[in-house]
Amino acid sequence: MALMEASGDRLVDIWTNSLHLRLAETLDEVEAAQALRYRIFYEGTVAKATQEMAALGRDFDAFDDYCDHLLVFDRSRGDGPEAVIGTYRLMRREAAERCGRFYTEDEYDIANLLNFPGDILELGRSCIAEKFRNGPTMQLLWHGVVEYVLAHDVGLLFGCASLPGVEPDRLALQLSFLYHHHLAPPALRTWALPERYVPMNRIPPDEILASRAMQLLPPLLKGYLRVGGFIGEGAVIDYDFGTTDVCVVVKTEWVTDRYYRHYLRDDAGKAAGVT
Repeated sequence: MALMEASGDRLVDIWTNSLHLRLAETLDEVEAAQALRYRIFYEGTVAKATQEMAALGRDFDAFDDYCDHLLVFDRSRGDGPEAVIGTYRLMRREAAERCGRFYTEDEYDIANLLNFPGDILELGRSCIAEKFRNGPTMQLLWHGVVEYVLAHDVGLLFGCASLPGVEPDRLALQLSFLYHHHLAPPALRTWALPERYVPMNRIPPDEILASRAMQLLPPLLKGYLRVGGFIGEGAVIDYDFGTTDVCVVVKTEWVTDRYYRHYLRDDAGKAAGVT
């Protein structure tokens, strides 16, 4: 996918032949992202929306007003709210301080992350319209996250990632694989809150078929692992969304040269006609 940086003063401003990625600039655009989230998270799923959300057709919470909203626009529909087909919610340390907490703190003790020197960034509420749910669109969103991270000199990324379903025994292979192969080092480890803690160590390591476990993981979670992500201790069941959550932590210096080459340098070369 050829990427071309647009001119202007926007922090993130990335174009392709058919898509445009930037941060939301108006309330209407934020509400368009919330409407997309509602359609994907609630319509046709077991997730439970509040009456107010259902009436408005938007997924929203108290954190939205403090976050930056990364948006993908389908250029065939324009470059305004009506064109939003993908989104990622971004919350930096200073925004969490103004809000009072990070969203992840509703499920996890993140004291180690809060003690990390420098800026930290919570990623959340990622979703893409079904028609556009493919590698190039996810790649574009990741490109935007990287641009945002570099602009703000963020040292640590984290957030909750979800596995479908609320029965941990049915997710035993995936949870055990994450526990035995991707548990965060102690200095960066998070812990599920005691009242919400669900053990992840459900299968002995010698009984885990890693290739099958990876195959069963949601694409977003696999993406985090591929860029060096680690997992916190304990899972959390989110009955409102019908998911089992894990906490992902990615130190930005762990993002490999191969990642930058694949997501940034290769695309720059393609845009310039280099093969």
